[in-house]
Amino acid sequence: MLTMDSNDILTRVGSGTPMGELMREYWIPACLPQELAPDATPMRIKLLGEKLIAFRDSAGRIGIMDHRCPHRCASMFFGRNEEGGIRCAYHGWKFDVDGNCLDQPNLPEDARFPDRVKAKAYKVAELGGIVWVYMGKRKVAPPLPALECLSLPADERMVLCHQRDCNWLQSLEGDIDTSHFGFLHVGSVKTEDVDPDTMHRWGLINRTPRYHVKETDWGTMYTAYRPADPGNYFYRFAHFMFPFFALVPDGTFSNMIQATLSVPLDDSHTMTYNLAWTKREQALRTLKDGSPIPGASLARDFLPTTTDWLGRWRLKANRGNDYLIDREEQSAGRSYSGIKGIGQQDQAMVESMEGPEEGIVDRSFEHLAVSDRMIAITRRRLIAAAQAHQKDGSLPATVDRPELARGARGGSFIASDKVDWLDAYYAELTRAQSPMDFLQRAQAAE
Repeated sequence: MLTMDSNDILTRVGSGTPMGELMREYWIPACLPQELAPDATPMRIKLLGEKLIAFRDSAGRIGIMDHRCPHRCASMFFGRNEEGGIRCAYHGWKFDVDGNCLDQPNLPEDARFPDRVKAKAYKVAELGGIVWVYMGKRKVAPPLPALECLSLPADERMVLCHQRDCNWLQSLEGDIDTSHFGFLHVGSVKTEDVDPDTMHRWGLINRTPRYHVKETDWGTMYTAYRPADPGNYFYRFAHFMFPFFALVPDGTFSNMIQATLSVPLDDSHTMTYNLAWTKREQALRTLKDGSPIPGASLARDFLPTTTDWLGRWRLKANRGNDYLIDREEQSAGRSYSGIKGIGQQDQAMVESMEGPEEGIVDRSFEHLAVSDRMIAITRRRLIAAAQAHQKDGSLPATVDRPELARGARGGSFIASDKVDWLDAYYAELTRAQSPMDFLQRAQAAE
């Protein structure tokens, strides 16, 4: 059970809130690079409750700024993206990607004051197939994130995103909840239906794992473990990383280079980014005859993009149509949930959680169990970090040392039940090493 005051600390992300101010100390994903073309129409985006516009200028530079023109507050969404800057349609004032005023054409030349006007623009960078923005107060932004998957070659990198109509924490907690996989996603699958040689079958043989959880420099980590063949455990490791990253356990540890980012658009909407190595080995996607497990795919269909603040990357399967649930498939036992697609199954669950306002669950109604230890400890870590930053400005270590993320990877492996779980983890991590080292070894072996 969580008090409403604690829940507010966790879920509110607007300017001035404890969690919102903590998140602004990090680089935040804003959009995909391909969504912005030079001199093309500006795009409305929301981040941490702020209404912004994004555009790419004539030279290919990206600008992300408050949508209000500093002159009379008309929206720059209606502006002209041309000749190295964006020009307000109201009076023609023009600004570059850094917010500098370039022109005030409605004023006599001797009455212009461009050096005293600046649009609220944020620092922007492109990395790993994502456009990142720094919304904090530092004059010099902190280092960019150092997630493993951001080092992958562009031709071996997958970047997907979709919007969720719920608070960011609901989205994140779904990614660090391991025991639901054996039910929501593969609950209809029997052990004899899958390849007898895959280690992931142990997750079907025993759907009630035990857990180890601990705090880390980058956030929190856990493993769900259960007996495998005699003398061994089957481990599934996952991590939470500040401010809203998750490394899920859904694959083979040695090549599971991936991350899921639950980016708050506002208090009740989240953009989820899935980054992954295209050659990773995922867990339990096919039956032993090679056919796909019903519903266990990443396929997703989208509604047409609109120009409103929340008009991008919205799934066709949504709350309004009950996520296209097929009750016949569910009742026949062919699909545990009756919902098609792993992402849509997760989405239905996290969006269905209710609270005093739509999109934010009332966690005082919960009854957490041993399977929720990772969630409970992660909440505690987040609250402590937000309160510490509010009190004296202190920050999690990964703000200025993002390379600490190199100590984290999600995924599954089998290890001796005589070895400490952390020793087993670091032994596997040492064998896996960095993504570039792994790729070089894999290519050398081919």
